[in-house]
Amino acid sequence: MKQATGTIRVLLAKVGLDGHDRGIKVVARCLRDAGMDVVYTGLHRTPEEVVQAAVQEDVDILGVSLLSGAHMTIIPEILKLLGAQGAADISVVAGGVMPDDDVTELKKMGVADVLLQDTPPDEIVSTLERVIAERGPR
Repeated sequence: MKQATGTIRVLLAKVGLDGHDRGIKVVARCLRDAGMDVVYTGLHRTPEEVVQAAVQEDVDILGVSLLSGAHMTIIPEILKLLGAQGAADISVVAGGVMPDDDVTELKKMGVADVLLQDTPPDEIVSTLERVIAERGPR
């Protein structure tokens, strides 16, 4: 999907000690197949590294995959760092294994959407397209 300024740019990140990356690689592939520009940072990144990469790559969406249970610590830190970098206009989408109550809390904090581990690939693509359409041009 194209937006007014071009192709949707997405940075996908695994933050913290979570060493499982099969899912995020599948997501990266389905987003690329849908025509999005995708950057994958690899495993074991810090919130600071992820935010710096998102700003440098001038992405529209920062997708953070977490299976470690640390989402209620890591995601707020990422949101804070984006704000401090003047990059709060980068939409954050969280993915992984998270309880429903935490999903609600993350959205209240400013996460654009949360995709759980059983979300089909076509729904991931449509969710990111919707997030950008709702946000509008940066």
